[in-house]
Amino acid sequence: MAVTTINQGWLLLLFFLPSQHAHARVQAWRRLQRLGAVLLKNSGWALPESPESREDFEWIRGEIVAAGGQAIVLAAQAPNRATADDIVGAFRDARTRDFEALAAGAARLVDAAGRKRTHGGRRRLTQGVRRLRERFEEVVRRDFYGAPAQAKVAALLRELDQRMKGTRAMKSDVTARADTADYRRRRWLTRPRPGVDRMSSAWLIRRFIDPDARFVFTDPAKTPNAIPFDTFDAEFGHHGTHCTFETLCDRFGIADPAVQHIGRIVHDLDLKEGTHAEPEAPTIGRLVEGLRRAQREDDALLQSGMEMFEALYQSLATAGPSAASTKKRQRRRRTR
Repeated sequence: MAVTTINQGWLLLLFFLPSQHAHARVQAWRRLQRLGAVLLKNSGWALPESPESREDFEWIRGEIVAAGGQAIVLAAQAPNRATADDIVGAFRDARTRDFEALAAGAARLVDAAGRKRTHGGRRRLTQGVRRLRERFEEVVRRDFYGAPAQAKVAALLRELDQRMKGTRAMKSDVTARADTADYRRRRWLTRPRPGVDRMSSAWLIRRFIDPDARFVFTDPAKTPNAIPFDTFDAEFGHHGTHCTFETLCDRFGIADPAVQHIGRIVHDLDLKEGTHAEPEAPTIGRLVEGLRRAQREDDALLQSGMEMFEALYQSLATAGPSAASTKKRQRRRRTR
């Protein structure tokens, strides 16, 4: 959480787009909101001053100019403490609204976790908790000044974790081995802004399942023949304690030791666990986050992530199992 002083600096993005460029204006608004920027007095969008904020604003400025608009990025300071407090208050108010929406969703999941559920209901609950945690972490990243409502959502997530631990781990409804011959030259559909599970799963699909796979980020209704992965209630998604990467390995019988090593890394990063504690996991997590910041387009982001996992695979395939993972498995065998 940032500490506000009278010398706190901000960056302001001022821009104008003609009325006929409504699509570009909406796109700019959405990008700014994803960054956590706030609109001050209906005049300019603000972010706390930092090299990352300047890079983000300059990127958006370039897009606006390319779309036929005008834009400028300015560095600013508040003239007095009262104005600085007003600006910080605008950031906190925006994030409070985000956290309150998440808290309402978390409360509904807590209620659902306390009821008796079918297998399908347990799976939907698990996926709902995962999506809620992802959205929470996205809001936390843009909560520059520590909105108090963040603590309420964090407490609800801890309660959900406790309730979920008290339920029997569910098994996948889909246990039959899939034949790669049925999944060649296909479109594979997933959610926008891929993270570690979607990047690694796309790499796995193209390397071991469908070398000619094409990936799309769109509404399933628009591409009915596409194969969804890592989407809500997808066949190739989270099942039980498995992330999507692990589900694909199970369904297609991919037992390559280097792939299994990657699966342990993806599992811990995607599920926010330390179950396997592979030494490469923190570095891979940082690289994924860096790619998400550096790549603005989903196609480029996914391609970069796939190339990263190919490089990791090549390294692991020649190096063999890590000493850390070997020692951990040895300890497990001794305790059985």
